[in-house]
Amino acid sequence: MKNTPHVILTDIKKIYKGAGSSDVAAVNGVSLEIPHGQFLSIMGPSGSGKSTLLHIIGGLTTPTEGSVAIDGTLLNGMSDRKLTRFRRKNIGVVFQAFNLISTLTAEENIMLPILAGYQEIDATKLQRGLDELLERLQLTNRRRHYPDALSGGEQQRVAIARALLLDFASDNHGSLLLADEPTGNLDSANGEIICKLLRQLCDERHHTMVVVTHEPAVAAWTDRIVTLKDGAILSDHPNTKPGT
Repeated sequence: MKNTPHVILTDIKKIYKGAGSSDVAAVNGVSLEIPHGQFLSIMGPSGSGKSTLLHIIGGLTTPTEGSVAIDGTLLNGMSDRKLTRFRRKNIGVVFQAFNLISTLTAEENIMLPILAGYQEIDATKLQRGLDELLERLQLTNRRRHYPDALSGGEQQRVAIARALLLDFASDNHGSLLLADEPTGNLDSANGEIICKLLRQLCDERHHTMVVVTHEPAVAAWTDRIVTLKDGAILSDHPNTKPGT
């Protein structure tokens, strides 16, 4: 495992223009280092800036001030094209809304980054990675099903598989996975399955994971819990018994 942090945030601020002359600081001076292979949860009340911070880490939102470095690569100043290519190669994102295409099967939804021509992958490695993902996520027998024939938990697992396909197809252990309220649309039983899956992927493949959640039961699976309030870090502490 690499010694340098996977993610380094330095004095991140995100300011939105409010009504009239007032500004709103969604993120206000956050500095954070996330080591390779760590499972981190970001908690906080609604409006605390946790989703905005996650989107900044993933290069989906540009900070007003401060810098973002992923595995030694500075995202600041990248052109949109370079940032998009970097993100597609190095970062997987899972949202609360599954964002599956209803006219595509589970397998086709997982393959979407490849079908869209985002990146060329050796066909043999691609098939091997796809099969491994389907097996690991217990979706092998559901690969030909369309989203409306899948349960909520299965749809979320398809979304996770889509985010990780390039990683599995290229044997690139140690990628970055970001998840925004990944259990928010699931019942407690399916939520626990997703949390256990993420914990296993982190432990076995050394993925760095950052999950935004308001649920203590989800944060309990992570190695470290950062709590935000009014866009700033209120607390940052390790979880001594993740997954228990």
